[in-house]
Amino acid sequence: MNEEAERPTAYREPQQARSAATLARVLRAAEEIASTSGLEEMTIAGVAKRAGVAVGTIYRRFEDKEQLITALSEQMLERREKYVAEQLRAAKPSLSGVMHAYAHALLQSFADHSSLFPELLRTRGTRSLDRGARTITELHRLLLEAASPYADQIRRSRPQQALDTAARTLLGACFHNSLRPDAAVGEADRRRYADELGDMAIAYLLTSDRCPDSET
Repeated sequence: MNEEAERPTAYREPQQARSAATLARVLRAAEEIASTSGLEEMTIAGVAKRAGVAVGTIYRRFEDKEQLITALSEQMLERREKYVAEQLRAAKPSLSGVMHAYAHALLQSFADHSSLFPELLRTRGTRSLDRGARTITELHRLLLEAASPYADQIRRSRPQQALDTAARTLLGACFHNSLRPDAAVGEADRRRYADELGDMAIAYLLTSDRCPDSET
């Protein structure tokens, strides 16, 4: 497969405010239908009806359902990145504040339409997996950036490596929670689980270890 075939086909970007508002309604309708009924049950006609637009309006923007799903995936992933960035900016100015804000933001983000997000990654093939991987990379970068002013509080022998491990652990735990049939979905359960994840990360970062370079 050549490079050109791997590139996702771009949909037609709106040029005017009215068109942008229509596109937002269409994507919101698509997300609502896909979240409740699944991607396979989502149709262009159904999305048009939910959005209150003509079917032709959607086809003027998207060539087919797959292109609509690509746009929906992009929107959901961008929303996650922005939400986590906002929560980190509002975190208490300490290592603990950043780690707990990150855990809460990730868990909330992955819980947003939790059944739809894994389905988007699982069923859309390489392109969606690549886009999802870019979001995971960005979420990881956001934590490293937010925590860097407090790196001197980390007691591990290799602070940056330890922070990297903590970020990976929190990302994995929150994504795994979105896939579990018994996921923490209620607000109270999510808050408790996020607190525990944040506590775990801080306990690890603030616990001294033996420096591997000094071992014989």
